[in-house]
Amino acid sequence: MDPTLLTLVSLGALIAMILVGVPIGVSLGAVSLAGLWLLFDSWDIARGTAGSVAFSMLREYTFGTIPLFIIMGNFIAASGAARDLYTMTNRGLRRIPARLAVATVIGNTIFAAISGVSVAAAATFSRIAYPQMRRYNYDRPMSLGVIAGSAMLGMLIPPSILLIFWGVLTEISIGKLFMAGILPGFLVAGLFILYLVITAIRHPEKAPYHVGEGEPSIAAEPLGWPVLLSGGLILALVFLVIGGIWGGLFTPTEAAGVGALGALLIALLKGVTWRGILDGIISAGVTTAPIMFLLLMAGLYSRFLVTSGSLDLLTDWIVNAGFGPVSLLIAMTIVWLAMGTLLDSSSIILLTVPIFAPIAQSFGYDPLVFAIYGILIIEAGLLTPPFGILVFVVKGSVPENVPLSEVFRGAVPYWLLICLAGVLLILMPGLVTYLPNNM
Repeated sequence: MDPTLLTLVSLGALIAMILVGVPIGVSLGAVSLAGLWLLFDSWDIARGTAGSVAFSMLREYTFGTIPLFIIMGNFIAASGAARDLYTMTNRGLRRIPARLAVATVIGNTIFAAISGVSVAAAATFSRIAYPQMRRYNYDRPMSLGVIAGSAMLGMLIPPSILLIFWGVLTEISIGKLFMAGILPGFLVAGLFILYLVITAIRHPEKAPYHVGEGEPSIAAEPLGWPVLLSGGLILALVFLVIGGIWGGLFTPTEAAGVGALGALLIALLKGVTWRGILDGIISAGVTTAPIMFLLLMAGLYSRFLVTSGSLDLLTDWIVNAGFGPVSLLIAMTIVWLAMGTLLDSSSIILLTVPIFAPIAQSFGYDPLVFAIYGILIIEAGLLTPPFGILVFVVKGSVPENVPLSEVFRGAVPYWLLICLAGVLLILMPGLVTYLPNNM
């Protein structure tokens, strides 16, 4: 079959299957197998290619990071240490306007380095931070928005499942991707905090408790040694995992194992039962299995694109269409934001990265810079209506019935700040490349 026609038909079929509700993994696998069959006119070759991809991918040592980091996050969540971390952070911010909201951003930033999953962070802080902010008359959209917005840091600050996805699909070092996400993650967190402080100063009715006007109860709680020990151990674990990768002590997979062991010890210290530990491990298995299936199908899709010459055809078409580096990036950004209104982040990465990453590299973009920029823009999709998965998680997790429109309205400033951070990374790529280049 003509490769050009095959490329167009396969992309059209993939989009159609997704729109009618076929699961993303099934859609990728079906299109890839059918495409290979038509390309070689042999079902045996298509089947053999699928088996080869499965054998070569699933035996990769790197894939051990996925269940281990998920186990680490599950153990920390079960221990209740996230609340201790939030209490410590808030107590240290007594002189900062909107300190409860700022503590939510900082707590989410640290929790992101443990869980690596935005949905887990959104659910956790909806139950911990929202009641405190509302108790002291914080504006409701502001309270909801800061939780939804800061939860996306879970997919940028390592360890991140999306960064692992990106590394597997593009064969970029996961350790370098982890390091590349640190400074941009702090940049985004800093922009969020700056926005909150300015908003609280200009509109004190939205965050009414400032210095001398009262002490929220969580800030007045005595910091006993169990809270200090719990929060301190989380910080130590974060520095051990990330510092170990950066310093060359661990590979990412070894760091994941160390993190899981450290989280297990924290959970036992906090009184989590062995039944709770077993539940965390089983939950990690339930979460990991579909992730591995998705990655396998995405790998098969990438093999089909390369074998059929589809990537070369798409690159030639873009060059002949007159796209330059800037216009190309704008077009990809629009596609990512549009897809974010319908699909979750992992699905967007699986669908687009095998196509976008090689094309962006051929136009001169640094692979690490493009990866972190892509994660940022795709993460903005988590706040974009009508899908906005973090918005729905926050609405479902807060302990009262809130209108969905208020969550979206509160999340808009963070959506804009994420996009601004993406622009800053393109203008100042050193923010991404400095740490990986100095590992």
